[in-house]
Amino acid sequence: MGEEYDQYSSWFRERRRIPLSIFFKDVRHVFKLDKLGLEIARIAFPAALALTADPIASLVDTAFVGQIGSVELAAVGVSIALFNQVSRIAIFPLVSVTTSFVAEEDTVGSVCPEAQEYEYLEMGSTKDSESKELLPRNDGESASMSGSPDHSFDTAKCEHERRHIPSASSALVIGGILGLIQAVFLIFGAKPLLNFMGVSSDSPMLKPAQQYLTLRSLGAPAVLLSLAMQGVFRGFKDTKTPLYATVAGDVTNIILDPIFMFVFRLGVSGAAIAHVISQYLISVILLRRLMEQVNLLPPSIKHLQFSRFLKNGFLLLMRVIAVTFCVTLSASLAARQGPTSMAAFQVCLQVWLATSLLADGLAVAGQAILASAFAKNDHNKVTATASRVLQLGLVLGLVLAVFLGVGLQFGARLFTNDINVLNLISIGIPFVAATQPLNALAFVFDGVNFGASDFAYSAFSMVLVAIVSIVCLLILSSSYGFIGLWVALTIYMSLRTFAGLYR
Repeated sequence: MGEEYDQYSSWFRERRRIPLSIFFKDVRHVFKLDKLGLEIARIAFPAALALTADPIASLVDTAFVGQIGSVELAAVGVSIALFNQVSRIAIFPLVSVTTSFVAEEDTVGSVCPEAQEYEYLEMGSTKDSESKELLPRNDGESASMSGSPDHSFDTAKCEHERRHIPSASSALVIGGILGLIQAVFLIFGAKPLLNFMGVSSDSPMLKPAQQYLTLRSLGAPAVLLSLAMQGVFRGFKDTKTPLYATVAGDVTNIILDPIFMFVFRLGVSGAAIAHVISQYLISVILLRRLMEQVNLLPPSIKHLQFSRFLKNGFLLLMRVIAVTFCVTLSASLAARQGPTSMAAFQVCLQVWLATSLLADGLAVAGQAILASAFAKNDHNKVTATASRVLQLGLVLGLVLAVFLGVGLQFGARLFTNDINVLNLISIGIPFVAATQPLNALAFVFDGVNFGASDFAYSAFSMVLVAIVSIVCLLILSSSYGFIGLWVALTIYMSLRTFAGLYR
């Protein structure tokens, strides 16, 4: 992270005098399908589709379970929430770190394996972004190490099909271990965890919830492995392969659901089994494809760079906990205001969060392209990419603001017919719509920071934002109720956006 971080900081210090200029750089080309525009679109669109494929499959899953009964539907809902919450703590840091590291190493890997092996021997695995110095300069001259002749690293592409990407191997090992830990944790702790979630021992939800959670936990290793591999492919700027694998798995899940649930009469257990099978299918597809492109056996264990992964992963773990706590606290405060307030808040919150998946596609594109550009010391592309994805993010946020501001007024009835809940939703709609530009920019700024491997700033700034936001949530919700919650969440997203802009 060292040299890359220094380059990133110095690059922005030069522009701090006119920090808003990045939004207007070549703004007339924001929709232009030039080389950069096509590269962003090629990464962002499949990434956004892949991110939305799983929620759609989960909605279909929920529809099938709902045919069994309301108790089973509620039980599965609690189990899914618990599983996703535990998974998120490991998934986000692992995927984000993997994408940046793989993008850097893939750029360095444009030289032949002999050069990479020389790098391993001379520089050691403790070097991070310094390895980018092996790359040719923008003027076509090859950068060389001290005391090494320039011709040591020819820029000719390797004839070998497989690449040497140590971070890919590291991601798989760490993902597999975390998946096993998660599976053991959820299987043996299912009952107390469900009790903690509010499913008491005498609740009719406990048995189906425990069955579903226990069986679905068997797929945790596949979930972590598949997402680790998605991080690898994102680092390669390939978001189509994860999309195809995800769609294949989700379609399999949708087909198997009614077979296991109704034909074999397995109920909620059948839904869990179908989901587990689909996750392992996704992992097999991704692993097979990855093995065709990457040599997953590094020269030695030291090249796996576990310390680098763990250090930066821990920083992002802090960030995930801060984000999760803010959102969870807001839901908890809404629940304390009563079922009507909670129902309205839940509808608004889910719409508010779901639209972020579209901005995440741009964030993934920005992260992958920026990590590669920083590795090449190509600061012109860094500037152009950061400007373009931020401009596209702002446009996306404005479009979503208009769409939700108008559409949610009518679409709210799809969620409930309760007049009191609908009245509260109408109060929340202006906040949901108005914060869309802030949300989009905040997520794209995250992609910019991750692309520069600036994980430390992302983590510590988010912790500070969370502290201020938590204070605002507690004060405003107690004073102004439902409106106070959304004012506090607007402050929360404003602070996240400002933190990204300031950097």
